[in-house]
Order: sequence, then structure tokens, then C-alpha cells
Amino acid sequence: MRRRSTAALQCRQTFTPRPVLVKNTMLAVLVEELKKTGLQAAPADHCYAGPEDVACDVCTGRKLKAVKSCLVCPASYCEKHLQLHLKSPAFEKHKLVDPSKKLQENICSRHDEVMKMFCRTDQKCICYLCSVEEHKGHDTVSAAAERTERQRELEVSRQNIQQRIQDREKDVKELQQEVEAINRSADKAVEDSEKIFSQLIRLIQKRSSDVKQQLRSQQETEVSRVKELQEKLEQEITELKRKDADLKQLSHTEDHTQFLHNYPSLSALSQSTDSSSIKIRPLRYFEDVTAAVSEVRDKLQDVLTEKRTNISLTVTEVGCFTATTRAQDPELSSSEYSRELTLDPNTAQHKGVII
Repeated sequence: MRRRSTAALQCRQTFTPRPVLVKNTMLAVLVEELKKTGLQAAPADHCYAGPEDVACDVCTGRKLKAVKSCLVCPASYCEKHLQLHLKSPAFEKHKLVDPSKKLQENICSRHDEVMKMFCRTDQKCICYLCSVEEHKGHDTVSAAAERTERQRELEVSRQNIQQRIQDREKDVKELQQEVEAINRSADKAVEDSEKIFSQLIRLIQKRSSDVKQQLRSQQETEVSRVKELQEKLEQEITELKRKDADLKQLSHTEDHTQFLHNYPSLSALSQSTDSSSIKIRPLRYFEDVTAAVSEVRDKLQDVLTEKRTNISLTVTEVGCFTATTRAQDPELSSSEYSRELTLDPNTAQHKGVII
């Protein structure tokens, strides 16, 4: 029976009252036929290739995103146009890789052939015709074989990098422990010094403040030294991790030519920080300062016991502890009221506090 046109499905007659509506069987048949034909919707916008995407080389009009690139063809294909490569025996030996915009770099500009060879003499990728012409007699291998060799070198480089990362992280941890030890020692020395000087009169408290300032200055110097080295090591670790990530990404590259193009620039390593420059000093930093102040306190106690008269003058004279102050006040050179304390050079810091 001949199918009616869609115009025959429109009823323009007016009914009063409105009749009971029934199913339009012809329209229902058309819907079922459309379902059977498997009519597909247009591709979503995200399926089309954008400026940053690799476009299918076969699509006409608005191109779809490529899902694979063929190193043999060389061309890139969307899901639909890739089926021929997947199903036809003629394409079984074609090498499919992730979509790439750099396929042209795999083509020899001289012979317009895919560069499947590598010249070890000239360290460059070449095609088969190059190997029998201008590279004749050179040490040439397949790009795959050279990739295998370089891949082994890459793995060794990664192992070295990872070992260096572990070494640097260990050094950073030890330096952090040293910073904490410096801070603990400095804090303890400051606390002890304040307790000792709190037993003296107001002028001695001024000397206590001077010692505290010197301790903090030395603490800042030592912490700054360690922090500077620690920051340098952390920067080296960051660089090594970045280098390792680049090499890891390169190791997963399926395109041999791209691998060989990029390997020389990524395989070189920056000079490592000399571990001999990382010298962990003894954990004793400011204890000698505490001992020196304690000795001065004991001496002052003896002096104050023997010289009960004119205590204020005695305390003022004994309060001159630094070599600089003694040089400025020669009258305070009496061994009864002043004492020069010399720190052990084997344990004291190079810029230790002199009281």
C-alpha cells in the first residue's frame, strides 16, 4: 500500500464538542521505522577537533578528533576512519600511536620516506634510502633498536636520579634536625642566661640582654647557613624530580623518532651538590656560653660575699664582661672584679659569644 504524505496526518477540522482522541497509528509506525534504521545523532561538540587537538586527516568539513596516528601512512584518524586500520589485514604491520601533530617530522625531507633508521655515526634519524646513499658505510640501525638501547640508558639515568633524590632527602632531613638542635640549644642557652642574670642587679640585667642578643645573632647566623644549604638541596631535589618526570614521560613515548629527538636534551644532568660540603656539626652549640655565664655568676657571688660594702659599685665593675668593654674601661681590669672566659675552640662556634 502506498504511504501517505505527512500532510495527510494533519486534521484541520474543528469539532464541537471535542471528540475523544485516539492514537495516530500511522505516526506510530513511522517512529518505529526510524528506530529500526538506527538513525544516529550528530556528534557532540566535544567530539570535534579544536585548535589544540589533533584532527582526523580523512574527515571532510568539520573534522573530528583523531584517536590514533599511523607512523607508516603517516596520518591521524578518528574512531570511524580508524576502523580500516583495525580490520584490514593490509594494515596489520602499521604502527599506531597516540594522536600526534608532529608526524611530518618522521618523514625524510629528501626522499619523502618514513625515517625508520638511525645513523649512529651522525646521531640522526634517516630513511632507508638515506642509509644506502649519503649515509652509506655509516653505523646504522633501526630506530626501534636504537630506541631500545637509549631506553636502557634512560632507565639507568632514572635510577641514578632516584638515588640522588633519596640522598638529598636524607641530607635535608639531617639538616632539619640540625636546625632543630640549634634552636633548642640556643633557646636553652637564652633561658639559662636569663635565669643567671636575673640574680644580679639592674646593670647585670643589661649585660644579660647583650648576651641574649649575641646568642640570637649567632643562632640566626647558624640557622641561615643551614637553611641556605637546605634550600639549595631542596631546589636540586625539585629539579631532579622534574627531570625524572620528563624522562618518565619520554620513556612512554611510542614514537621512536620523537624519543630520539628529545632524549639528548633530557638525558643530561646538572652537577650535583657536593655531599662533602654538608658538614653536620656537633649538637652542642651554646652550652659553653651557659657554662661561662654560670662561672661568672659564681665569681660574682664570691665577690659579693667578701665585699658587702659598696655592692652597687662592685656589681657595676664586675658587670664588665666583654673584651671590648674592658678595653674601653681600663679601670675594670682588676682580676677581683672581672674575668675573661675563653671558650674551647674545638666545641665553640667560630662566632661564639665572648662574655
